[in-house]
Amino acid sequence: MGAGHTHDHLGGAIGAPDHRGRLAVAFGITVAILVAQAVGAVITGSLALLVDTAHLLTDAVGLGIALGAAWLVRRPASGRRTWGFRRAEVLAALGQAAVLLAVSVYVLVEGVQRLFGPPEVPATELLVFGVIGLAGNVVALAVLAGGRRESLNLRAAFLEVVGDALGSVGVIAAAVVIAATGWQQADAVAGLLIGALIVPRALVLLRDATSVLLESTPPGLDLDDVRAHLLALDHVESVHDLHSSLIATGLPVLTAHVVITDGCFRDGHAPRILDDLQQCVAEHFDVAVEHSTFQLEPAGHVGHERPCHD
Repeated sequence: MGAGHTHDHLGGAIGAPDHRGRLAVAFGITVAILVAQAVGAVITGSLALLVDTAHLLTDAVGLGIALGAAWLVRRPASGRRTWGFRRAEVLAALGQAAVLLAVSVYVLVEGVQRLFGPPEVPATELLVFGVIGLAGNVVALAVLAGGRRESLNLRAAFLEVVGDALGSVGVIAAAVVIAATGWQQADAVAGLLIGALIVPRALVLLRDATSVLLESTPPGLDLDDVRAHLLALDHVESVHDLHSSLIATGLPVLTAHVVITDGCFRDGHAPRILDDLQQCVAEHFDVAVEHSTFQLEPAGHVGHERPCHD
């Protein structure tokens, strides 16, 4: 006897949060800043501005991918894709992380080379383009901030804009140092710092996206604790083949085989046990698992199964 939720997942996007408007605005702002800073990089010859422009280019591409993913997750599920395109956000985040890591390697190599042969950089123009970039990034951050905890896709976009804002701060700092002291290496140092800031957030994003694709247990959900709670329910004798994973942000799933006393199948008590099991995983833990599937079994059924996961 097995059961889970009876929702018809073929008719919608399974509760996917809609962040298309936020992403579209952030994408438009990022493209506008990208064009402005590309012009500035050509005019000033600044490494910091060039690096920030390259970063902006990858972020514009990333935001474009994120926007496309946000459209895809709204598409209804089907008999072939029973979860719809909810994992499109995870694939988009994984792609963005890979691109960011590649850019950071280029930035670090180029920055070291320019430390030993810095070109002349006009401080005033550099400052102007740095301020333009920072102002645009602040607006984009305000647009994205409200929903960043609801979606891995939106979180990736938010982190990218944070990196852009820090890059603009680095450009401004380099301009101030050059104007005050004439030390041209400040531009290369700022470029290196911007590159170094990209790496940690890219690694975190890569880790989180990979964890979802590997179907790891959702963060904050302890399966030993889940098992203990299920075993504490009346008439439950054992629990095996207990699995949990994330389909996408905010969509954890859990499955398990639950052995109950044989009498429950004869006296009609099994449906009540199923209700208790689903209520347990939906309400008793920090991670609420609202989509759960339990296979209820008599004690003798285990002998008919293949070797199973504990």
